[in-house]
Amino acid sequence: MNPVQPDPTQIAASRARTASEQIVQALADGKNKRVRKLLDAMHPAKIAALLEMLGPEQRAALWQQVDSELEQRILSHLNLDLGRWLAGESGDAQHPGQADADHVVEINQLDAVRQALGQGKLKRVGKILQHMHPAKVAGLLEGLPPQERHAVWSMVETERSGKVLTYVHDEIRAALARELDPDDLVAAVQSLELDDLVDLIQTLPHELAIKLRHTTSGSRRKQLESMLSYPEDSAGGLMNADPIEVRADVRVGTVLRYLRLLETLPPQTDMLMVVDRKGHYQGALRLSALVTSALELRVAEVMQTDVAGIAVDMKDIEVARLFQDHDLLSAPVVDAHNRLIGRITVDDVVDVIRDDSDRAMMHMAGLDDEADMFAPLLVSSRRRAVWLGINLVTAFLAAWVIGQFQATLAQLVALAVLMPIVASMGGIAGSQTLTLVIRGLALGQVQKGNIRILLNREVGISILNGILWAVVIALLAVAWFGDWGIGGVLGVAILINLLCAALAGLAIPLILDRMGIDPALAGSVILTTVTDVIGFFAFLGLATLLLL
Repeated sequence: MNPVQPDPTQIAASRARTASEQIVQALADGKNKRVRKLLDAMHPAKIAALLEMLGPEQRAALWQQVDSELEQRILSHLNLDLGRWLAGESGDAQHPGQADADHVVEINQLDAVRQALGQGKLKRVGKILQHMHPAKVAGLLEGLPPQERHAVWSMVETERSGKVLTYVHDEIRAALARELDPDDLVAAVQSLELDDLVDLIQTLPHELAIKLRHTTSGSRRKQLESMLSYPEDSAGGLMNADPIEVRADVRVGTVLRYLRLLETLPPQTDMLMVVDRKGHYQGALRLSALVTSALELRVAEVMQTDVAGIAVDMKDIEVARLFQDHDLLSAPVVDAHNRLIGRITVDDVVDVIRDDSDRAMMHMAGLDDEADMFAPLLVSSRRRAVWLGINLVTAFLAAWVIGQFQATLAQLVALAVLMPIVASMGGIAGSQTLTLVIRGLALGQVQKGNIRILLNREVGISILNGILWAVVIALLAVAWFGDWGIGGVLGVAILINLLCAALAGLAIPLILDRMGIDPALAGSVILTTVTDVIGFFAFLGLATLLLL
C-alpha cells in the first residue's frame, strides 16, 4: 500500500504560515534583525498578504523593517488605501536640513535618533546609522538608555554589528552580544581582523566566546587559539598574526614582485619583517627603503637591524610607552627564542592609551572604568556605595580630631570659621603632587634613582608656596578678626599642612604602587584623610597651645 503523498500546495502554505508566525513572534520580541532576515526570504506578495493580516500597530512595525528596495514591489500587491498609509509610515519624510542621508551628519545624531524612535520611524534610524562610522555608532549606543539602545541596536546591519561591538565598553558589549542570534553573531565577526576578534572573544560571556572559537576554522582558527593563549594585557594579547615576512638574501626586486601578487597589504603596514629560515627575527625592511632602493640589492643591504622585537609577554602599558617614545606605526613581536610570531600596530596601542586614561580618570572617582552610564540603579548604587563608605570612615577620623579640641573651639569661634581654609589648601597642594607622581609612574618617569631629587623639588615648592600663602592668609585673617594671634596660628598651620601634603602626595602613590594597588584608585582618598587630619590637628593644636 502506497503512503499518501502530501499536497505540495499544502506544504507551501504551511511553510508560508510558519514564516509569518516567526515574523510576528520576532516582532513581539523586538528582534528586528531576525524580522529582516525572514523578510529577505519571502516573496513580496507574501509579505503584502502578511501586512493585510496584521493589526495597525504590528503592520507599522513590520513595514519599518522592509527594505527600501522592496517597498514598491510590495505596494503593487496592496490596495491603494493601505499602500498610501504604509507610504506615510515609511519614515522617508525628513526634517529641514535632512533632505538626504548625506546631511544626517550635520545634525545632532543622538537627537535625530531619539526623535525618530519617538515617532516609531525605525527606517530613519537605520539610514542615520548607515552613514555613521562604527565607532560613532558605538558611542551613540553608549549614550542611550537600555530600552532605546535595544531598539537602535536592532537596526544596525548584521555585517556591521561585529565592528561596532569592538568599540563599545565590555559591560555594554556583553549585553548587546546576547541580543544577537548566535548565527548572526558568528556572521557579524567573520570580517573582523584577528586582533579585534581576540579582543571581542576575551570580553564576551563564556558561552558566546566558545561558540565563536568553535565556528572559526582552518589556519584562522589556529592563529586565533595561539593569540588567545596570551594574557589580554600583554603584547601577545595586542598583536595581530599578519606580518609579511621576507628573507635577508632575497633581492629587492623579488620582494616588490611578491607584494604585487598579494594585491593588498595588512592595515598599518609600514615595514616588512626579515626572518631567517627558522623564523628567527633579524630586522625590519621599511617600505620607504624598499621602494627607493635599487632592484638588484639584497634585503640585507637595506634592512634595519636596530628595530628590536617586542617580547610577547611585555605589558601592554610598556608597549604603549615604547610606541610613544619611538613614534612607531608597527612593531614585531617575538617569543622567548626570538621567533617572529606577530606584530602590533598603532591603532591597538591608541586603544590601550585611551583605555588606561579612562581607567585612571574613573578610578580617581572610585568608579568602574567599564561601567554602563545607564546601568540599573541598584548596580550603580552598589558600586558607588563602597567608596562613599570609605570616605565616611575618613570623614569620621577628621571629625574625631576636631572633637578633641571642643574646648578650644568653644572659646575661639573664629577657629571654626577658618578651619576649612587649612584643609582645603593642603588638599589642593597634595593633589598636585599626587597627580604628578601618578603620571610619572604611569610613564615610567618616576623610578628609584630619581625619587630623592623629586622629593627635594616638591619640598622646595611646598615651602615657597607655603610661605607665600601663609603670609597672605594670615594678613586676611587679621583684617577679618583683628587678632594677630589667630593670623599667626593660621599661617603656621598652612605652612605645616602644605609641607605634609607634598610629602604625602609623593609617598602615597609610591607605597601603593609597591603594594600592587593602583594609586589612581586609592591615592586621593588617603591623601584627603592625611591633609584633613594634619591640617585640623596643626591648626587647633597650635591655637590651644598659643592662644589659650
